[in-house]
Amino acid sequence: MKHGKYPLIITFLVPPLLLYGIFVISPYLQAFQISTTDWLGYSSSANFVGLENFATLLRDEYLWNAVKNNLILLILLPILTIALGLFFATMLNMGGRRGTAGVVGVRGSSVYRLVYFFPQVLSVVIIAYVWKEVYNPNNGLLNGALRALGLPTPTWLGDPRTAFWAVLAVMVWSNVGFYVVLFGAAMQSIPRDIYEAALLDGSSRWTTLTRVTIPLLWDTVQVAWIYLAIAALDGFILVQQMTDGGPNHSSDVIGLRMYNTAFGSETKFGYASAIGVVMFFLTLSVAVLALRAARRERIEY
Repeated sequence: MKHGKYPLIITFLVPPLLLYGIFVISPYLQAFQISTTDWLGYSSSANFVGLENFATLLRDEYLWNAVKNNLILLILLPILTIALGLFFATMLNMGGRRGTAGVVGVRGSSVYRLVYFFPQVLSVVIIAYVWKEVYNPNNGLLNGALRALGLPTPTWLGDPRTAFWAVLAVMVWSNVGFYVVLFGAAMQSIPRDIYEAALLDGSSRWTTLTRVTIPLLWDTVQVAWIYLAIAALDGFILVQQMTDGGPNHSSDVIGLRMYNTAFGSETKFGYASAIGVVMFFLTLSVAVLALRAARRERIEY
């Protein structure tokens, strides 16, 4: 049996590693190579231009506008989503009934979790189209409610002042349900004795959340922060389907800028690959920095 161990391991590992190398690692390496050329995507020639594409990036005002929007998403999307996820998860798991607040969850919490999680079963394209109808300035649900209250009715996705923030709200809405369930599952693994002791000590719900729950869930919060940071650097599908980066590039993001550069009228695949390379290192740097910034001593219970 000992002599047959390594052939068995190799037999099971080599095929998936080979597939991963061909379909994942190889395209990344090709993107690095294409980024140093002037390839137009459909032409037979691809001349080597060195770092010229990367020098052009530094002068591209549209790209810098997209980077600015992604940085705003990078700051606000994780903060808002995690804050709302923790709030709703706390209410569901420790909302409490009379005399047991902070120890047991609210009645019907499983139904609420299902409602919160529902956006996760929808395609991002479906979410985009549903919210485009909600934001419709003429007969949309949101403007209909504002009109009934006698309030102004903005053209949400047609106004450069509101388009980006409208998309950000949809991003938060579509992500928060998953983290409500994730944080809720993590909270249920915390012994109830800890919450009962905090309750006997007279801790308020806010104190219990900040001094007990969040420290014990820090590993889960850290993972959530990294996932949301990566999502904030993407946002391609939602932005493309809802605004296509408009109006006047006010809601543009790096992923959409790369897509339009590659498949737009000019089809600059070499330049688009350079944008992809920058995006790759940016995403990797954000993930590493998030891990280091959120690193702390693990609390056992």
